[in-house]
Amino acid sequence: MTPSRTTSRTTLRAAIGTVSAAMVAGTVLTVAPATAQAAPAQPAAVPGAPSVKFVDIKGDGGTTLKANVFTPAGAEGSRRYPLIVLPTSWAMPQIEYMAQAKKLADAGYVVVGYNSRGFWQSGGEIETAGPQDVADASKVIDWALAHTPADPHKVGMGGVSYGAGISLLASAFDKRIKAVAALSGWADLIGSIYSGRTQHLQAAAMLGGAGELTGRPSPELRRILKDFLTSNLAREKDMIAWGKKRSPATYLDKINANGAAIMLGNAWGDSLFPPNQYAAFYEKLKGPKRLEFRPGDHATAEGLGLFGLPNDTWTDTERWFDHYLKGTDNGIDRESPVLLKSRSTGAYEGYKSWKDVPSAHRRIALDGSQQIHTNLDSGADGGLIFLSSMLDQFFRLPPMASMPLLPRSLAAVWQSERYETGQRVRGTTRLHTTMTSTAERGTAIAYLYDVGPLGLGKLVTHAPFTFYGKTPGKPFGVDLDLFSTAYDVPAGHRLAVVVDSVDPLYIAHNPHGAQLTFSSPAGDPSYVSVPVRD
Repeated sequence: MTPSRTTSRTTLRAAIGTVSAAMVAGTVLTVAPATAQAAPAQPAAVPGAPSVKFVDIKGDGGTTLKANVFTPAGAEGSRRYPLIVLPTSWAMPQIEYMAQAKKLADAGYVVVGYNSRGFWQSGGEIETAGPQDVADASKVIDWALAHTPADPHKVGMGGVSYGAGISLLASAFDKRIKAVAALSGWADLIGSIYSGRTQHLQAAAMLGGAGELTGRPSPELRRILKDFLTSNLAREKDMIAWGKKRSPATYLDKINANGAAIMLGNAWGDSLFPPNQYAAFYEKLKGPKRLEFRPGDHATAEGLGLFGLPNDTWTDTERWFDHYLKGTDNGIDRESPVLLKSRSTGAYEGYKSWKDVPSAHRRIALDGSQQIHTNLDSGADGGLIFLSSMLDQFFRLPPMASMPLLPRSLAAVWQSERYETGQRVRGTTRLHTTMTSTAERGTAIAYLYDVGPLGLGKLVTHAPFTFYGKTPGKPFGVDLDLFSTAYDVPAGHRLAVVVDSVDPLYIAHNPHGAQLTFSSPAGDPSYVSVPVRD
């Protein structure tokens, strides 16, 4: 089964442009690694500074992993230091964490950063956080304990994106890991790039393109991506099983049993790994835990810290390791474990748990019946990966749409009354409606907008939804969680709910000429429930 031609052309053009931009950015950021790795294997240590050397580590099956090792200045004799292992992000070289590794070594840690298998100069193929990657993490710990003054009782792991996912997975299988800092990672891989049973086209295309450019994708990964992007439903179960095998949430019992202290950090607008799946995972963790959400897109909340610049995420990461590996009484264990930063104000807010974030819910009734035609873009969309959320992060300019100008033949629109006071949207917005399709399959995307006096809407959140096997003309219920967020709606504004059928971020599955109808039966009224903090 393949997506409609109109949707394919629109989304593929957007994906190609996004991948090209990502490749250019990746090239700029990673030109230096080849030169760095060609440097002398063991540069001379600067007096009073940590020593650094580049080494080869044998991973699972003897695969060579390129790595760098930072050792605290003056390390000698029998003194042991806490160990932190940092697997690289997807497509990034082994020098990714150099700035942070030096800071950690200055603070008294042995730090090993290594290039994940299949990328750059490390051996093997890209296994996408598969069993070999998890085994590699343990092999790196083995090597560090044998070749550095690392303390076997004080082992931590962390990283950004791919490194975050590998670190969480490793904590389920290696009891030596006592603390984890997983930044911009995933707990549920399928819930991230296949949420609402909808392919996140731009995200998958970017990952696939970056993997081909900087590494050697395994045949399994190439097959999965091909089936995913061509909507091969015959292989859907295999794809889901592949993703679950690579999801930390699958091994939650093992992670809880091992008891590592886990810090999770992510951005509200993460294009690859939406915040919902991290929040759900966090709530089920039993050991010491912390959850931080900030404005931005994938890895942008902690990105500047990779260049050694001041960064709140990395500051808290070091504090987390200090407490749970060194035993430092810095108070992080007594702080509110859920830390949110508003997209609108930039202010931090602390909560006791994720479920405590909203204190009330505002319902927007989806009254009446509205019908839309599919396969044409209404003008409401989630933007482009990276670019849109970064504009929101740095300039508070999320994707926008004019409510009066949205064509009602392509978009169903409902609006609340004007709010007399500001509405602090916090948490997960939920949509409940009754849908009828003229086809057995289809896709819809729901959006929540902050609408000003002139009708211009700023995107608060959204999410896609795809259905199969429905009886044409027969109504069915839809319950959809939109991506979690923290956004402040000013007094005098409205909230608007928009549902259409095309978005450049996703693959849509509406047959040519299909129509979708949204209704609100008396016995089962339709609504959107917006979480707010009074």
